[in-house]
Amino acid sequence: MSYRIVFTAAADEHLHDLTTRQGATVLDTVNKQLLHQPTIQSRNRKLLRENRLAKWELRIGDIRVYYDVIEGPEPVVLIQAIGLKVRSRVYVGGEEIQL
Repeated sequence: MSYRIVFTAAADEHLHDLTTRQGATVLDTVNKQLLHQPTIQSRNRKLLRENRLAKWELRIGDIRVYYDVIEGPEPVVLIQAIGLKVRSRVYVGGEEIQL
């Protein structure tokens, strides 16, 4: 079963803030990693503890993609935010977030 991948307006803005190369890498990896079985934990995908951003995180080098999964008649992966990890801090939209 394939999931439809949808970017929120905020996540789309975060994607455009990345370099062209980073953006292409994110799109390619999201399509490879989240199109099928996005709720299976792996080395690069993990379920997060309760937070205001999203339930899941996909690691792509120093980039973090935060997403939710909506099961239903048409399963959807909803990309909520894209951030950059700098040392032990994550920045989304230029602001540091606490997870």
